[in-house]
Amino acid sequence: MKIALMDSGIGLLAATAAVRRLRPDADLVLSLDPDGMPWGLRTLEDLIQRAVAVAEAAAAHRPDALIIGCNTATVHALPTLRARLEPSIPVIGTVPAIKPAAAGGGHVAIWATPATTGSAYQRGLIEDFADGVTVTEVPCFGLAEAVEHADEDAIAAAVAAAAALTPDEVTTVVLGCTHYELVAERIRAAVQQPGRPPLVLHGSAVAVATQALRRIGEQPAPEADVSGTVTVLLSGRQGSLPEPALAYEEGQLLQAVTPVR
Repeated sequence: MKIALMDSGIGLLAATAAVRRLRPDADLVLSLDPDGMPWGLRTLEDLIQRAVAVAEAAAAHRPDALIIGCNTATVHALPTLRARLEPSIPVIGTVPAIKPAAAGGGHVAIWATPATTGSAYQRGLIEDFADGVTVTEVPCFGLAEAVEHADEDAIAAAVAAAAALTPDEVTTVVLGCTHYELVAERIRAAVQQPGRPPLVLHGSAVAVATQALRRIGEQPAPEADVSGTVTVLLSGRQGSLPEPALAYEEGQLLQAVTPVR
């Protein structure tokens, strides 16, 4: 079994680690775009072109499925990628976990990039899945970029700024950018109010990994031998994990990079 994941940067690490934990025997292909990142600042046409190039680089390794480990690319490029690759390669997008968060009730905050916050896409998800639930959209200025570069000071400042915009009565936080899952516990610590019930965080990584296995007719087997290989593609060139990835537990899990055989 071979699962490919794509993103402009290391935001794909959360879903990659989830796949690795569910199926340690799966070969992984990680397709990043350091030459073109960040995608969020590009025009729609340019972003789709970059996403297609990264996806096709991964597809050349003949994976059984491709995960788009990026919310922005999912919003803008998922239909194009599915049209080009399916049915030969199932394509799984990453959507903020608004539905399960709203199902728990309480006051929900959605932490997302400034471009996504207030967008028609996110507002549509709120209308579809969070009707009747109090939702606060929180723009996280600079957080994805800080996580991408493992800049501890910048991460601390961005998390603190977003926490200041998050109402004290919030009980649940949706991590609406895959980068944020890499610093989930720092977000929890910043938002948790003394004397209140433990904050609930909702990411997408495990759900996306599970859906990828389901699409190819496989089941989780976390007890399988750790035999899967890891191949990293950097704007189509075979390489290794970017150094900042190793600052996170998810990156350390994948540190032994070997070619796919």
